[in-house]
Amino acid sequence: MADKESKSIDQMVLFRSKSCRGVSFEMKVSVERVLEINNSPTDPVNRRLTEPSRARTTSFDYDFGQNPTDDEGLFGDPETGSLDEASTRTLEGTAAQEKPVKKRIPTPGLGAILLELCQLTDYKFLLLVCIALNVFGGLLAATNIFPYAKANPSLFAIGNILMLVLVRNEVLLRVFFWIIVKIFGHSFIPLGFKYRVTSLMQSLGGIHSGCGVSAVIWVMYAITRIFRLRHSTPTEILVVACGICFLLLLSCIGAFPLLRMLHHNVFERVHRFAGWTCLALIWIFIILSYSYDPSNHKYSVSVRLLLKRQVVWFTGVTTFLIILPWLFLRKVPVEAVVTDSKNVTLLNLSGGIKPGILTRISPSPLSEWHAFGIISDGRKRHTIIAGAVGDFTKGLVKNPPEYLWVRTFYFTGLPYLVNLYNRVLLVATGSGVGIYLSFIMQPTKPDVHVIWIANSIQKTYGHEIYELVTKTASEKITVFDTAVLGSRSMMKEVVINKAKEWEAEVVVVTSNPRGTREFVTSCRAAGIAAFGPIWDS
Repeated sequence: MADKESKSIDQMVLFRSKSCRGVSFEMKVSVERVLEINNSPTDPVNRRLTEPSRARTTSFDYDFGQNPTDDEGLFGDPETGSLDEASTRTLEGTAAQEKPVKKRIPTPGLGAILLELCQLTDYKFLLLVCIALNVFGGLLAATNIFPYAKANPSLFAIGNILMLVLVRNEVLLRVFFWIIVKIFGHSFIPLGFKYRVTSLMQSLGGIHSGCGVSAVIWVMYAITRIFRLRHSTPTEILVVACGICFLLLLSCIGAFPLLRMLHHNVFERVHRFAGWTCLALIWIFIILSYSYDPSNHKYSVSVRLLLKRQVVWFTGVTTFLIILPWLFLRKVPVEAVVTDSKNVTLLNLSGGIKPGILTRISPSPLSEWHAFGIISDGRKRHTIIAGAVGDFTKGLVKNPPEYLWVRTFYFTGLPYLVNLYNRVLLVATGSGVGIYLSFIMQPTKPDVHVIWIANSIQKTYGHEIYELVTKTASEKITVFDTAVLGSRSMMKEVVINKAKEWEAEVVVVTSNPRGTREFVTSCRAAGIAAFGPIWDS
């Protein structure tokens, strides 16, 4: 007996809780037993996992365009992750219902984001390299070592704006991701090299942010030069230059991770409309600057002369790249189905979609846009799982739409890079499982296994989604209800064991900031390559 009780967590998972009378007890379930759970209603452990729980509902949705909030952390207590408290809420039965549960303060993952800000990631490395190169160029210009930059600071500012738009253009990025997968997705490519490619591809936002800050630096340098030549520069040119600088600075401040997470819709509107206004002012600045004759203090616009300027071509390409995704904007009919849980809406749209592709939808094209994973068998239609988390998704549940605005040239991200590998373990919490279901509904190059972790699954998501998930390919998906299996350490250990059992080349996680960090960190500590969405871009 003593030998059995001394088993490591690799063989045994220990659940501690207490009865409604306060008597403590222990329930031991082997990890191997948990991993073998199937859909049989007669399985006692499976019955506990799948039946509706009395625990308070928590959503673990991941919106690829908006940072989600989580009112209870990933599992149980948001501060300590206490198994006792999480399990108690589940197992106390009627007494738990009679005793009011203290409302928790929402914890949107600030700790995880702050911790990420203090670590040097590939994203920050690319950001710092962009800023360092531009600062170095500015210093050379200021010391007359780089006279071309000194004479053309606006060109370098526009060049940075062109680059930041380039690495965020969804049309070009989808083509770029496809090329990367085609080139480096072969089995003979070393895994270590694939890991570097994956990390760099998902960190391209660092170039976007670094070029944004660098553009502000060059615009400030240009304004300084204009002030020095104040006697030969009209006031309107200086005012326009200051307006460009202000809008760029406003966009940079609004995109700071904490502000973006806390006020995402405000950030999105500021970023979009400030960017468009800034682009219009850049055109005005170019026309005014290159058509002004200081000798007679008059403007003389010449298209032929303007077309000889590099800055005009840079700005023209930037304008085209900004307009390009909007050319695919369509108002499409939607078949919205609210699940019996009344917490989730299934949005069905026409057209089959390949695995790993994401989409953006909006009730109005000039308001907020929201990114979602796509479920599709690759044939006639695709489906979006919209859990009632934010105002937008709650609106989809309360007032199911008949039409939505969609950019029909769908974009790619980290999930698409799954196609680089041969064997992959996919870990998802909440409605984030949607992006991975296409990998098991369609024939794909990677052989995948999905672990879906959610709270009170049938109560929260309804039988429609549960049946969709479990009947798609039951041998390729493992479902965990955290209302019963509430141990964070247990979940992390299960993921690690499954990755080893599956002989996964990589683990890809889709969760909230806290969940992503914990799973990725645990896997890497166990020597397993793992990736998850980054939260500072």
